[in-house]
Amino acid sequence: MSDRMYPIPFENIIEWIIDEYSRLGTIFGVRKFVHIDSKDKIDLFGEHMEVPFGPAAGPHTQLTQNIIASYVAGCRFFELKTVQTLDGEDLCVNKPCINARDEGYNVEWSTELTVEQALEEYVKAWFILKLLSKEYGFGDENGFIFNMSVGYDFEGISSPKIDAFIEGLKDASSSPIWLQCKEYTLKNINRFKNIDKEFVQNISPNICTSITLSTLHGCPPEEIERIASYLLEEKHLNTFVKCNPTLLGYDYARKTLDEMGYDYLVFDDFHFKDDLQYEDAVPMIKRLLQMATKNNLTFGVKLTNTFPVKIAHDELPGEEMYMSGRSLYPLSIALAYKLAESFNGNLKISYSGGADAYNIDKIAEAGIWPITIATTLLKNGGYERCIQLADKLRNLNPDNYARISPSAIKELKENAVIDPYYRKPIKPLHNNKINKKVPLVDCFISPCKLGCPINQEIPTYINLMGKGKYKDALKVIIDRNPLPFITGTICSHPCTTKCTRNFYEEYIKIRDVKLEAAKAAYNDIMNELSSPITKSHTKVAVIGGGPAGLAAGYFLGRCGMNVTIFEKRKSLGGIVKHVIPEFRISSDSIQKDIELIKKMGIEVKLDHEQNNIEELKEKGYKYILLAVGAWNPVNLRLENGNPIDALDFLENIKNGNKEYELGKDVVVIGGGNTAMDTARAAKRVEGVNNVYLIYRRTKKYMPADEEELLLATEDGVIIKELLSPAKFKKGKLCCEEMKLGEIDNSGRRKPIKTGNIVNIHADSIISAIGQNTDTCLFQSNGIKVENNNVIVNEETCESNIENVYVVGDALRGPSTVVESIADSIKSSLSIMDKENIKDKGFGTYFNKQNMEDAYVKKGTIEKFDDIKNESKRCLECNMVCETCVDVCPNRANISITVPGKSMSQIIHIDSLCNECGNCEVFCPYDSAPYKDKFTLFNTEKDFLESKNQGFYMCNNNGSECRIRLNDEILKIDLNNDHNTLPADIKNIITTVNEKYSFLMR
Repeated sequence: MSDRMYPIPFENIIEWIIDEYSRLGTIFGVRKFVHIDSKDKIDLFGEHMEVPFGPAAGPHTQLTQNIIASYVAGCRFFELKTVQTLDGEDLCVNKPCINARDEGYNVEWSTELTVEQALEEYVKAWFILKLLSKEYGFGDENGFIFNMSVGYDFEGISSPKIDAFIEGLKDASSSPIWLQCKEYTLKNINRFKNIDKEFVQNISPNICTSITLSTLHGCPPEEIERIASYLLEEKHLNTFVKCNPTLLGYDYARKTLDEMGYDYLVFDDFHFKDDLQYEDAVPMIKRLLQMATKNNLTFGVKLTNTFPVKIAHDELPGEEMYMSGRSLYPLSIALAYKLAESFNGNLKISYSGGADAYNIDKIAEAGIWPITIATTLLKNGGYERCIQLADKLRNLNPDNYARISPSAIKELKENAVIDPYYRKPIKPLHNNKINKKVPLVDCFISPCKLGCPINQEIPTYINLMGKGKYKDALKVIIDRNPLPFITGTICSHPCTTKCTRNFYEEYIKIRDVKLEAAKAAYNDIMNELSSPITKSHTKVAVIGGGPAGLAAGYFLGRCGMNVTIFEKRKSLGGIVKHVIPEFRISSDSIQKDIELIKKMGIEVKLDHEQNNIEELKEKGYKYILLAVGAWNPVNLRLENGNPIDALDFLENIKNGNKEYELGKDVVVIGGGNTAMDTARAAKRVEGVNNVYLIYRRTKKYMPADEEELLLATEDGVIIKELLSPAKFKKGKLCCEEMKLGEIDNSGRRKPIKTGNIVNIHADSIISAIGQNTDTCLFQSNGIKVENNNVIVNEETCESNIENVYVVGDALRGPSTVVESIADSIKSSLSIMDKENIKDKGFGTYFNKQNMEDAYVKKGTIEKFDDIKNESKRCLECNMVCETCVDVCPNRANISITVPGKSMSQIIHIDSLCNECGNCEVFCPYDSAPYKDKFTLFNTEKDFLESKNQGFYMCNNNGSECRIRLNDEILKIDLNNDHNTLPADIKNIITTVNEKYSFLMR
């Protein structure tokens, strides 16, 4: 396997398209097509395009199939990938070279093909788009525009190699590839239904009448003007000159990005000083405009080139990378406004820089077009994101295209810096990976389900809610989660960190849907639930009536076990009931979950502390679950003063102590959810004016959920970052200022003391830096404890004492409700297994879902106000994943339908892959599909040089092949039923041979 992809010959592409379309109804994996029959086309350079957008000069315009996929999904303007004299094997690109997980980064700056190959790819693409427009009715054969892109200096652009490229695209009629395309099509005209010889003969060989000039950073203004003049006067090409965001100046760029949350981007003022300066750019552009007018040509600028930043956090290999996407938008649109103002709206602006579904229509309405896109196409949905963009543009008023509106651009500029979509969230995007390697077959998963500690059937109940089947949805939920109100309100929802929708707009509101199901169907479910008729004589004692104890009681009670919960307080619910403020979760909601659990016939003994395991055994309890909470505070070390413990404070408030004496100024120390609850509760205490929350790192590294942090801020809590408390004396909390150092073992930047002291006035201090479990209970009962941690079997939560289990906070220390439920499931299943009891729950729910409905949602940005509509956004990854297919620009990952398999299988096409690494970024597994999926090789040499598991067909009859499985190479005759090949692998190879032969070239 190498990082070089091979262009597909013209005849093979035609065969591929015809076969794939006739058999599957798709073209290069694109399932949804855009057909444009409008007579309203936009004129540019004397050419026409049906909608003024398409892929930027980048990964989506490097190969013929990339351009085809863009076209059938709605693109009509193609900025071809930049060529330069350094090409092919001489061009060294660090791999992987793309990371588009949030904002985009890349280190590839021009085509990785030779210039001659690039020319052939663009000629093939042009010719094929003409055929497709007519054959499949995608639009007018003259409804799209190709725009070539060249770099990087005058010597290279005027060289024979690049000159041949330019002239070859201006008129391809004498080129061998043009003649080959024409000859093959005419010889195989019978393969087409709507194309005749006359149509083929009349296809124009004049592929490009325009060019975009891309120069390197640091190119002098006189060099840029010299090249542009050459392109206008000698090459007679309509010309765009790419401009860099560095024209805005270092101070503007740094300030803007810092204020928008991109302060982690590392760059200095070098490029800003070394690049073209604005005061030189304006007069240069004016001269070039005059030159273009003189030559009856169009001149404009292309905004913007990508923004150079240092590789500081191992985003990609190398030292410098180029930033794009939503973080580039505020800079690009600011530069557009600056130039629009300087030229009074009379400068043509071609745009790229964070254009996507959120802004593309607004950019066009402001008179800026054509618009090219890249980063958005590198995310889930891939090329099919173009469909929504085409819909947004195809119905715009043509008057918008007449002239640039500086006032409209100004509004876009001002909105860009405050719009939450463009601002970086306080907390970075969570790791989307699950801790598993992608399997060769059956790799489809629901990342949300696997991200959930209890493996909840999330897509199933979201789908049921969308159908209005609320009771069925709640049944799915309580199968593994008997606390739907509690988890529907305060769950930490780790499932959402894995949700594929994070790469569209925002995660599915899974927690809210759960709560909606609980509210809608609670009464119906309660009327149906009942204690098992047959009860086991085996007794189980659960010590602790918090979430872990309640869940264990539910699961064991449901299967007929004789369960008693011992709770030392006067009511069940644990920390959730006694500590978490009413404004976060109501007591009524908690009680509903408690009543649901009681339906399983469990016995509850309140105000009944139980600490002796042997005593319980003597009373006939065979199994004992310790589910006590973590109530012991972590001591805050201050030189003076005794801070109030957060749990004591919150419990007092929850119990109605409204006379709490805190004073006017309160300081809460900590950064977790408990700290947020404490600060918000303190803010509600009568007499309190100011509540300060201090933390030794920044908000970004606080363990609290971002939503809890934002709620605290909305309540008026004042966040003080980078402060470490030292002593409290005479109404002043003395803190040392900190700064952030290198990343530590926790994955956060380590706080480092600066020596600077800050005093904060405080009438009282509340410590919310954490709680511990009291291990005395375990040690006194002989349960093994090491370093204050209870030692249990990780699979069952069973301790060193047989039939004694430890779950929830008792095991983990302060943990989440859903983690506590997960422990209860493990321990309950262990007990059931010992008792040879089959539980009525923990089933697999088969909800009829339509795979085509899942495909329809791919590529569409969508948000709803009504929680019940979240099913329309859920991508149903339990039915369809294909993320690696979506995000591959080259179509090197292919989805195939294999007989006997309900879900599609993924194979990797070695010859189309340049190891850009984008599929590794987005794959929900901790894997790289381009290395780890079963691979089709087109040559024996490629097969032998690779380490990928995969196959190569040795002969034309489709029976003999060489296969690598694990580290073993096999030679197999597929017609021999006695071979030792695994059935799944054999089926994939056979399917490729029989139904996807077009993949083999």
